[in-house]
Amino acid sequence: MRPITFVSPGETVLIQRINGKDETRRHLNELGLIEGDSITVVQNNNGNMIIQVKDGRIALDQKLAMRIQC
Repeated sequence: MRPITFVSPGETVLIQRINGKDETRRHLNELGLIEGDSITVVQNNNGNMIIQVKDGRIALDQKLAMRIQC
């Protein structure tokens, strides 16, 4: 597994695990990031990312993005 910060723009990956405290995992789940779902990286700017989740896009800073393993 690797953090999504290592995924190239345009690549679609499957979320295998979300690390962190319960409130961090809950926050990411509320944004639509659920283990087993696929996401597409739209932009990766030194770890700060924009990702496509279902029909929406989400911006994540590097700290949150490192919690998402694919």
